[in-house]
Amino acid sequence: MRLRKTISLVAVLGMMAGCTSTGGVREPSGPETVAPEKALVLPPPGGPSIVSVVERKRGNGVEQTVSLFTSSSVPGQNFLKVQFFGASGANPGTGNASFSMINESGIAREVARSAPGVPMATSATFLQNSYGPFGYASGRSRAGDTCLYAWQQIRSSVNATSRARNFGMIQLRLRLCDANASERQLLSIVYGYTIVGSFDGVIWNPYGNPPPADAALGRTGEPIYPDQGGYRASPMPIGYEPAPAIVSRPRAVLPRSASTPQPAQGPAPMPPPIGPRVPLPGEAPQARATPDAAAAPPEQPVVQSARAIGVAVPSPDCIGDAAMTAACRR
Repeated sequence: MRLRKTISLVAVLGMMAGCTSTGGVREPSGPETVAPEKALVLPPPGGPSIVSVVERKRGNGVEQTVSLFTSSSVPGQNFLKVQFFGASGANPGTGNASFSMINESGIAREVARSAPGVPMATSATFLQNSYGPFGYASGRSRAGDTCLYAWQQIRSSVNATSRARNFGMIQLRLRLCDANASERQLLSIVYGYTIVGSFDGVIWNPYGNPPPADAALGRTGEPIYPDQGGYRASPMPIGYEPAPAIVSRPRAVLPRSASTPQPAQGPAPMPPPIGPRVPLPGEAPQARATPDAAAAPPEQPVVQSARAIGVAVPSPDCIGDAAMTAACRR
């Protein structure tokens, strides 16, 4: 009897537990679409617009694929992919994301898949944006579309991670194909995107310790200008700047009409001599008379007076009232 009562009691409790369950459906943990405002990385202002954001949560981080506006005949969608690694145990039951360090063979496969049919060449130039160094490959399709695939890994240095902190890592991939943009325009997006996501706790900081302040701050003999390129290294000149040189403009010559008589070209006439002509030695005055001498009126004797050059200094006896005497008037 006691055994039957015990079995009956267990059955009743099981039925009661089944009645109190919610009966909800458990959704599989997989990718989901989130609002563009929740994107962990944003394109630069004025860059390609965001079409959609697909997020996948993992046990060791979060992965997002930000689809961008595409204007190209090359198959595929422009995207900006970001992966946050380091939050171990943050999303249990979803599995950990497998990641590997950037290597040449892995990047070559990614580049080949990014733009099918487009010959891509990897740039050997060292480049760096605000988050550190990055690499990229570019090419042009047969239709003339320009394609670019860039990759970047953000991780603190080995010295920073050895002190039990700064274990996080961020990896980014950018695929762009455009029918009108050039390679330089597409490369500007790599310099302009912004990572807005972050880790919880300084232990997962992927950027490492902040750099120290400049040693020139507060030190004598180290001037700091608001714009280094707008100031001259030489001392500023004191005084006014020299006046600009005056350039004389030639006067305009008015054209003469055909009816206006042109003056005769020739030497200008010499003015007649003033006073009587002095005969040469041994020459009689009558022998050198001019033809107009008979018709000319008789010449008046010319009185020549000599005048001292300079300022006439009066005599001491001709100062004051004595200056009106006849002797001082001479």
